[in-house]
Amino acid sequence: MTHATFYIIDEKHIEADNDYLLHFACHQAAMSYRQGSKVYLLAESKVQAEQIDEYLWQQEPDNFVPHNLIGEGPRGGAPVEVGWPGLRHSGHRGVLINLSHEAPNFAVTFSQVVDFVPCDEKLKQQARERYKAYRLAGIQLQTAAAPETP
Repeated sequence: MTHATFYIIDEKHIEADNDYLLHFACHQAAMSYRQGSKVYLLAESKVQAEQIDEYLWQQEPDNFVPHNLIGEGPRGGAPVEVGWPGLRHSGHRGVLINLSHEAPNFAVTFSQVVDFVPCDEKLKQQARERYKAYRLAGIQLQTAAAPETP
């Protein structure tokens, strides 16, 4: 059974760090990797995927996370694979981190889904739609407050 956690992003996070959501998603990917999970990080666009890739490359050597954009890297992908809508991930991954505006129809193939509820009203409504889509797909749902610092 797939479980999903929606992290509620408070306005104070965005005020403190304009790229908080991206950094938090990368932190979640790193945590999952260190716990032995293979991760698919679904960006909202190719541009955002490239930003995530760059952010992950800039980490200190002790915090390095083996990753690649879809279509790059080793056959079957690195432990953390970064993609965007319209592409197919390499499969056999346990964690999906969703930054896209829609619920991917393949979410049920993961054991864990991480999603976000931004403070912007339009984006919050899109999160509600993803929540409904996951629920209709039979995914177990929970919400949690995003931590102060990722």
